[in-house]
Amino acid sequence: MGSGFSKMKKQAKLLQQQYSQIQEQLKSLIVTGTAGHGLVTLTMNGEKELLSLKIKPDCVDKNDVEGLEDLILAAYREALQKVAENSPEADTSSPFGF
Repeated sequence: MGSGFSKMKKQAKLLQQQYSQIQEQLKSLIVTGTAGHGLVTLTMNGEKELLSLKIKPDCVDKNDVEGLEDLILAAYREALQKVAENSPEADTSSPFGF
């Protein structure tokens, strides 16, 4: 029984190391989302932290704040999709999605 427990401990340690590697990869992953043909551009990392948001003055209209909000959301969703596509977690070749 001791060898089975030892093997499980080794597997757990390996999974923990793989998880740590994934976390580091996510920190270094940088994606950009754009909307409105580049009127709104945002950058986020793989941990989904917003790093920058750029809004071109052309799309700022005090009478259409809702339009600007829509562009920001569209850029954010595009960036989230890119994170999902480029995330090491998306690799299903290894157990537990690692």
